[in-house]
Amino acid sequence: MLFKETTVSGITVKNRIIRSATHDGLADENGAPCDKLIAKYEKLAKNEIGCIITGYAAVSRNGVSPYPRMMKIFDDGVIGKYRELTDAVHRHGVPVILQIAHCGRQTSSKAIGLQKVAPSDVLHVFYPDKAKALTNAEIYGIIDDFVSAAVRAEKAGFDGVQLHGGHGYLLHDFLSPYGNRRKDSWGGSLENRCRIVELIIKGIKEKTKLPVWIKLSAEDNRKGGMNITSSVEVCKRLEKAGCDAIEVSCGTVQDGMNTMRSELMPMDAVFKYREPCASFPKLLNKIALPAANLINPLIKQPKPLENFNVENAAIIKKNVSIPVIVVGGIHKVSDMEKILSEGKADFISMCRPFICEPDLAKKLRNGQTEAKCIMCNYCGLVIEKEPTKCLYGKV
Repeated sequence: MLFKETTVSGITVKNRIIRSATHDGLADENGAPCDKLIAKYEKLAKNEIGCIITGYAAVSRNGVSPYPRMMKIFDDGVIGKYRELTDAVHRHGVPVILQIAHCGRQTSSKAIGLQKVAPSDVLHVFYPDKAKALTNAEIYGIIDDFVSAAVRAEKAGFDGVQLHGGHGYLLHDFLSPYGNRRKDSWGGSLENRCRIVELIIKGIKEKTKLPVWIKLSAEDNRKGGMNITSSVEVCKRLEKAGCDAIEVSCGTVQDGMNTMRSELMPMDAVFKYREPCASFPKLLNKIALPAANLINPLIKQPKPLENFNVENAAIIKKNVSIPVIVVGGIHKVSDMEKILSEGKADFISMCRPFICEPDLAKKLRNGQTEAKCIMCNYCGLVIEKEPTKCLYGKV
């Protein structure tokens, strides 16, 4: 079942393995994919992947990530380079979906050179500068930005777009009562909290012929935040609005390692890539890093480490008729086949394993039983300074 050709949202795919959105840090100064990124995607396509979802592309100038060299899609000038990317992937018969996003509170006003915005001015632990609560007019402006981004994606040859509605970014914060404390027509009830996403989906459907997918955090581990019960109701509403597929994830950046789970905190990478640790004087590092490694086993990490969104995906799948994609610690072919055969999801997506092994889909088809990725999470920290890469044993 895993390697049988099928369709998703009317798109033909060679198998049910999807490369989940991954920030690569390989855009140029305008936010267009550089040649190295195009080559990286073509390598994935050559190696029999079913479908590629790109790393997130910002739809608005005030929605850019603080991570270096994020993709952007708010200017027509980038369309030509994106067309080179889609052409390279399509040469190998693989569809490619552009993930479009607004980072909301999860950025820094200093880093982006603009006042950051959010549904409400809730403090973020890792990005503590205050966000400005969006006005009614500004919300409609962001809706237009998402729709315009999808129009550019269609012109660039993408097979669809995926809204980033998870992991604490702007759309997630609208959906979640934790991030959305508004008292107007954009907050309070579930109907109001869904309004921005529904209008974006409807707007894209009116202006393009592209399928619209969404990535959601079914649970976000925040007090009063998203849980599986509310997520089911959100998914029902989004399907009614025209959403074509749902990718089920969990957590937020504020969660730490809930979204990308690991046995231990990758302390070596923390001290090399994450501020303020990365800027500690060398002498202090010689003391602080061994101390951090000593207490590391005592730091409680989310469990389980594998297949951790599967049950939530199964619950959502029972309540919608559109395809459900599941991501999160799924590394073994036996697990993938079981998830599909038991009807818990329709497609399997992976992020970290493809950083470690770009040719993983081909290897799995040829008999390799599981990904070699050990979920050390070094790759999740290198992005704060450098392009994404597997760093196991190199930090």
